[in-house]
Amino acid sequence: MSHTLNPFLGTWMLNPGASTFDANHKPRAGRMQIALEADGWIVMTAEGINELGEPCAERPSRLIPDGLDYPLPDFAGLVVKTTCPDAHTLRSECRRQDGTIVGAGTFTVSPDGRSLTATTSGWDSQLREFSQTTRWDRQ
Repeated sequence: MSHTLNPFLGTWMLNPGASTFDANHKPRAGRMQIALEADGWIVMTAEGINELGEPCAERPSRLIPDGLDYPLPDFAGLVVKTTCPDAHTLRSECRRQDGTIVGAGTFTVSPDGRSLTATTSGWDSQLREFSQTTRWDRQ
């Protein structure tokens, strides 16, 4: 599985000028790391500077692109399913037990491996709906 995920692995810097942000989410800067754990899980961590100039960090995401549902730790009743439809695309969605989607993301690495486009939507920690497309450049 790791050979398929190599395009994703590494450190990515947010390119704000090439991104389209939700009105409630306009970071000034961001850094995302994507790593592969020995057990096959992909771990995505992100941190940055919000629009007020304050440091912020996202909760780490653990994904495995096998199309199966996995419980979301610390969030009873939520499951995450991730697929890898091709060598340069990861799709992940978080759902409630009734099947309604809480959040979703599609992550696509460019053919040359220099950029990653993330299209994400859902509800943030303040229960505000959002949708945005961010561009990340490989470091």
